[in-house]
Amino acid sequence: MKRLKIGTILLGLLLLTSCANEEEITPFRGKVKFESIAVSSKLAGRINKLYVAEGDEVRKGDTLAFLDIPELDAKMIQAEGALKAARGQLEMANTGATREQLIQIEGKLDAARAELAFARQSYSRLENMFKDSLVSRQQLDEVKMKLKMANAQVKALEAKREESGKSVRAEQLDQAQGQVERARGAREEVLTAAGERYLIAPANMSIETISLREGELLTPGYSLFTGYKKNSLYFRFTINEANIYDFKEGDELLILNPYTKEELKARIESIRQLPKYADITTTAPLYDLSESVYELKLLPASDVSDENFYSNATVLLKE
Repeated sequence: MKRLKIGTILLGLLLLTSCANEEEITPFRGKVKFESIAVSSKLAGRINKLYVAEGDEVRKGDTLAFLDIPELDAKMIQAEGALKAARGQLEMANTGATREQLIQIEGKLDAARAELAFARQSYSRLENMFKDSLVSRQQLDEVKMKLKMANAQVKALEAKREESGKSVRAEQLDQAQGQVERARGAREEVLTAAGERYLIAPANMSIETISLREGELLTPGYSLFTGYKKNSLYFRFTINEANIYDFKEGDELLILNPYTKEELKARIESIRQLPKYADITTTAPLYDLSESVYELKLLPASDVSDENFYSNATVLLKE
């Protein structure tokens, strides 16, 4: 019986102590935050070299890693070949036929003219023989047809010789120029992709995690580096709806570091409602969980670059 009484007394003291501590806990607890940055690649490649380690601080434009992408070399050879061929086609379209081609056309034209002369002689002989009834009408018509064909062949070669001395039609020139532009675009695409072999820091940042090591394969869009942007410090507080009307954007508030006892001024940058499943920074909420919760984002009102802050450390909003 005495043990029961002693246990009841101890339980009561614990409950009173818990209630007293709960009353001392301020609901305005927040976290130190930094804007996060993830660095990934557009192309798949094997990590050839890492130039930074976890915990390093880098500046915008620094090289973080080099990727080995052997397919780019093959694509560059293909692009250079296509561009060279397209330029040759355009040059041919602008200058017309070569000297060798003109010589070949002249040779064919001479042969066609000789055939035409022979066809005329043959037709003249058969025409006289037809008048003397020595050959049939069909034989004369056959020789006449050969004469027409020889004459048409000569005219076609003369037209080809004249065309070969000039540049091609405007549509063909446009087509050749288009092929050159297409090949040039393919080459520029490969050059742009070649630049993706180097992963560059997009801003001044600290390297927090490196997800892969040298020799491992990096897939497109996978974050190789994650870190925090320098000079992007802000404070995040979650406030219940019963107290949210005490704050408005632009208010200047006093923030306390509970460990160093240092204070600094910060200005409310934004207020937004959080979904029910959102991360709540208040570690021991003293309000009804059915209430709506809002986020206060506060920015330092002065330069704090010389002060030390650690991500996700607790800060208090001084009342």
